Amino acid sequence: MHDRRNCGTSDVILGGEDAEYEIWADDLHELLLQLGSAPAFVGGTSSGCRLALLVYTRHPDAVRGLLLWRVTGGAFAAGRLAWNYYGQYVEAARAGGMAAVCGTEHFSELIAANPANRDRIMNLNPEQFIADFTRWERGFQESADLPVIGMTAADLGRVAVPACIVPGNDKTHPRAVGEQAGKLIPGAEVCILLQTEHPDVDVSPAEELEEVADQHAKLYVDFMRKHGA
Repeated sequence: MHDRRNCGTSDVILGGEDAEYEIWADDLHELLLQLGSAPAFVGGTSSGCRLALLVYTRHPDAVRGLLLWRVTGGAFAAGRLAWNYYGQYVEAARAGGMAAVCGTEHFSELIAANPANRDRIMNLNPEQFIADFTRWERGFQESADLPVIGMTAADLGRVAVPACIVPGNDKTHPRAVGEQAGKLIPGAEVCILLQTEHPDVDVSPAEELEEVADQHAKLYVDFMRKHGA
């Protein structure tokens, strides 16, 4: 299981000049090299989808193909995710320092899973934390007009590996965003598995994703087999 840094049981390591998702991409590339698994099919849903595209952009030789589920894009998604990932923690740090950050739902879960994370967070300078998270939040907000968050049309047009896209069906993962990505990525295959659209729902119900789980798995397995896995 790949737990990105600052997620799951991984260590909390915050800050740096690069955006957090750029650091994630470099981490995954290094993991693939250490495991001897490159080039690999890289994919995921929502944030994992964006990560897969960025791994290809930064390390194309390590990617054999892309499996892109619930592509994220648009002004609503950019604003919502900027707040969820960064804005709320900036507000917490301003109100109560790093102790308040530790008390938020996300970071308290990371501490419960990996108790050493509390000391890592408490040892951070609150002003530097606020500066870093404000910069990362701004990066998301600036993606509002891009076809996919973090990716320009030119970036998508340079993808030169097989790509299979399963669009989402809600305000954070609009079907039109996935379909547009399919038009911009040369030779991409687009498959609509989530038939019902939810234009007024932030994120579609989990049970809808579960209902197509078997179809989804078969789609990707067949795609990888077709392209030489």
